[in-house]
Amino acid sequence: IKLSDEDVLERIKEITHGEGPDAVIDCVGMEASGGGHGIIGAIAAVQEKLTSMQRPYALEQMITAVRSCGIISVPGVYAGPVPINMATVVQKGLTMKTGQTHVKRYLEPLTKLIQDGKIDPGFLITDRSTNLADGPDLYKKFRDKKDGCVKVVFNLS
Repeated sequence: IKLSDEDVLERIKEITHGEGPDAVIDCVGMEASGGGHGIIGAIAAVQEKLTSMQRPYALEQMITAVRSCGIISVPGVYAGPVPINMATVVQKGLTMKTGQTHVKRYLEPLTKLIQDGKIDPGFLITDRSTNLADGPDLYKKFRDKKDGCVKVVFNLS
């Protein structure tokens, strides 16, 4: 489902025959960008006026989309207070699970898989540089999600 092309909530209702998914995952957190159609588009228009830490686009979509008694999982990063519609969370009887990804737990086994050639994370690297002076421009490109920038790697050897 592409947010800019269709009403996400309507599409989810269609796919789930009006029920909504059993569980939803917010992996973007405060970096979510607004927009879209329907009520979510209206909420996003208001939230665009707020700071990034006050714009829980993905979280609001999840609360609205998930079926009653569903699960919301939030490994996405948030900093500071985040206004969400707790009335809907309570009325729908939702369960919310939170916590950042356990990097220490997974770093060693993932590193071994990479070293053994079993997985290749190279597709995540979209931009490279050998010059630290490129840093500010590349950070802005990453921050603004320009030209499909996902991960920047500096090789300063």
